[in-house]
Amino acid sequence: MAEASIPVDLLNPGQVFACLGFLEAAEALIGNSHGGFDWSNEADIRFRLHVDGDANPIEEVLSFLAKSSVRSIAPRRASLSTDKWGIPTLTVADDSPFPFPVPDSPATLPAMLFSEETEKHAIIVDHWGDQRNRTSRDNVKFWAGAGGYPGAALAQDGLNLIRDRITEAANDPFNLSAEQSSSFRLDWRRDYIPLDIGFSINKHAPKRFRTIGYPIVEILGAIGLTYARPEYISKLQYRYGVLSVNSDSELFGACFLRASLGAPDLPFLQRVFRMNLGWPGKEGQARCITTVYEEFPNE
Repeated sequence: MAEASIPVDLLNPGQVFACLGFLEAAEALIGNSHGGFDWSNEADIRFRLHVDGDANPIEEVLSFLAKSSVRSIAPRRASLSTDKWGIPTLTVADDSPFPFPVPDSPATLPAMLFSEETEKHAIIVDHWGDQRNRTSRDNVKFWAGAGGYPGAALAQDGLNLIRDRITEAANDPFNLSAEQSSSFRLDWRRDYIPLDIGFSINKHAPKRFRTIGYPIVEILGAIGLTYARPEYISKLQYRYGVLSVNSDSELFGACFLRASLGAPDLPFLQRVFRMNLGWPGKEGQARCITTVYEEFPNE
């Protein structure tokens, strides 16, 4: 049995989603993963992850990402492809299960992360294809338009920015940064509202301003949203929850952490946060996280 822990900012929703991403990836790569958020030391809040076997689960997940390639997945009958963005498309038989109705655009096709060195392991990322009117699950898709840049390409771009450094970040993966022009918009540290700061960085980049992103948060955050979603309140507001553990307690199985992210009332020690979003550009297109605050009982 092996356990590892990493620092996490609970006021950064992307980092919380990415903790679940580590959990989901470890479950796929190693098996029997358990986790929880330890805030017994408020100055050093950590996400703890435990798996079967002797391998450090954080290092194993990062090693997988460092070696991973990305494909999109499409039904054969759909004639959709991400090839023009440099992302090969894997077509599946028409009678094979597909996670959602065939989309109108290749931008929404599911992404598959896989390593040729470990062909038996593949991780599917497809949360952005959910339709709330069909499944009651919000897709938490913050980047612009269904007809825009594919999720699979965003994942590949993020990996390429840090591939040669990713395995060195096991002690503090969420602070591995890189110049990043586009992302899933899960980490608020990269985004901004032009009206709030008084100008658009895009008008001055790259000579005067560069946006710094956190690709591990973005990629693992997207993986973490596979089986769990924050509670949808409105287009510009969500709630999410985290479950507490300490040095003496057992860690939670994946089902509990997934449930907690939606901020329901659970019979465990839990903290709940509310995040607000804004429109960095035209209303109704891309969204970005602007403020996050903790909810307290009896407020």
